[in-house]
Amino acid sequence: MAARRGKPTMGALIDTAAVVVCCGSGGVGKTTTAAAIAVEAARRGRRVVVVTIDPAKRLADALGLSGSLDNEPRPVDGALLGDPELRLWAMMLDARATFDSVVRRHARDEAQVRRILDNAFYRNVASRLSGSQEYMAAEKLYELHNDERFDLVVVDTPPSREALDFLDAPQKLMNFLDHRVYRWLVAPTRGGLKVLNVAAQPIIRTIGKVIGADVLADAITFFRAFEGIESGFRERARSVQTLLRSRSTRYVVVASPRNDTVEEALYFVDQLGREGVDVGALVLNRLLPDFGRGSSTSARTAARKAEREGNTDLATLHANLADLRSMAEAEALAVQPVVAAVSVAPVVRLRQRPEDVHDLAAILSLADELIAH
Repeated sequence: MAARRGKPTMGALIDTAAVVVCCGSGGVGKTTTAAAIAVEAARRGRRVVVVTIDPAKRLADALGLSGSLDNEPRPVDGALLGDPELRLWAMMLDARATFDSVVRRHARDEAQVRRILDNAFYRNVASRLSGSQEYMAAEKLYELHNDERFDLVVVDTPPSREALDFLDAPQKLMNFLDHRVYRWLVAPTRGGLKVLNVAAQPIIRTIGKVIGADVLADAITFFRAFEGIESGFRERARSVQTLLRSRSTRYVVVASPRNDTVEEALYFVDQLGREGVDVGALVLNRLLPDFGRGSSTSARTAARKAEREGNTDLATLHANLADLRSMAEAEALAVQPVVAAVSVAPVVRLRQRPEDVHDLAAILSLADELIAH
């Protein structure tokens, strides 16, 4: 008979994953969880880069880095983590800078690079188009995954329901590149149709009246400049999509014991399921402790007994204990739906701390607690 496989653990996930994506609503400790996972992986001998898509500066602060992060990995001093040999980097996504580098990678020559990067539509609009931020996040993740400096990429996603939109971004890009309107704008046409000829078409004239003829001309020029390199974008998008759904990419859902954050966590679990992706782990953050053995009911029984015996001080203590246990039990009940939803994935319960996690010492302690479960 085959040996039974043990329940997966957070330690095993950190040891084996190539990419770890932390997702969850705002205020649940997602950034500090991502930092703790990265620190623990570095302590286990892995070469780790942790990247935040959230523009806030919490990641830099948590890792003891002065100033802000940018689009290039910045080394964290291993000595600050207790071992000068530790190899850990941190960075913050810059979607525009990433888009620029993707264009340079796929362009035929420097002239084509300049036609795209100097285009007014590209400079002012392209980086804000729906889906561009998400695709560039996926693109950067793929780039870091293939960087020989790193064994593991840890991603801290934005605190919103759109945090996992980058899962669909590669497919959306491919759909766009295959769309007949895009092909019509970029493909060579009979008679050498030029931008001004395209702009003269009735439907294009109508669009031009709405957004402005100059903007329209810039947009058409921008798409025309992509002629010949969309195949590179398409192939790269397929590779990115494969990585995002690979077993080596693990998704960690972070929640706290409040009904709203549990609902958001359930949303992320459901969205991952719809994408055919399993939850790698569930982290329940800022839980109350158990307050010893026993239940709130047993503490209230003890309080009543002490009251009958005339020991009012002891009765008060037991009553207070009953209240605390009651709150802890309510939290356990609140998180039960998301615990049930993640099936066999490891569930890590992190207890409430007396102060916020805001420095390296607290991150190291959090990393210890993360693995202890």
